[in-house]
Amino acid sequence: MNLKGKVAVVTGGGRDIGRAVCIKLAKEGAKIVVNYFDSDADRDATIAAIKAVGGESIAVYGDVTKQEDIHTMVAKTKQAFGDKVDILVNVAGGLFARKTVEELDEKFYNLVMDVNFKGTVFVTQAFKPLMGKGSSIINFASQAGRDGGGPGSVLYAASKGAVMTLTRNWAKEFGPQGIRINAVCPGMIATKFHDDFTKNEVRTNVANGTPLRREGSAEEVANLVAYLASDEASFVTGNNVDINGGLAFS
Repeated sequence: MNLKGKVAVVTGGGRDIGRAVCIKLAKEGAKIVVNYFDSDADRDATIAAIKAVGGESIAVYGDVTKQEDIHTMVAKTKQAFGDKVDILVNVAGGLFARKTVEELDEKFYNLVMDVNFKGTVFVTQAFKPLMGKGSSIINFASQAGRDGGGPGSVLYAASKGAVMTLTRNWAKEFGPQGIRINAVCPGMIATKFHDDFTKNEVRTNVANGTPLRREGSAEEVANLVAYLASDEASFVTGNNVDINGGLAFS
């Protein structure tokens, strides 16, 4: 158990990739703070899954775009597990809708950029004082941040590109303090994200064009996160790590 005794905070931990990350880190011995936002049922399912693998966790409601909610997350983490956080995983994010340039408006712009980028910035800012030498931050970018994304996803792709640049910069800032920061860049992963926003024929075409000829799974992404969180990745920082079955290369 590579993460035994460590404390991990996972935003967007209620479902899909976030839930898979929580379960994997718990299997590796970490105590988990599950941040959730929109579903009590998803929250309960994640907590139950962590318990089923012998893990310890708490669930904390919070909108990552709101400073008050972020500060509550920090306070409840300290109350449950003390003043030290070893792992922060910024999963929370979303596409929300596919819109052409003519369809964009300020409200939608703020929604996408705030959830995907602002949340990552200020959650990290809030938890960093609890993180010391040997700790690890894992952000969630996307293949879209590299290739511009599919039709109607310009703001999503731009926000994930911002996360990638943020990760590179903060690796330089945090490195002297012994804190590593990396990002994962998932491609086509079989989750509710694509169930909601990607047509079946598009998913089939993308899978067929991938060297491994399939979509990835949330568990495979979680395995990568667990590696980056562990001491086995002790000399890895500032990287945006692709996980897309060979569909695109950095």
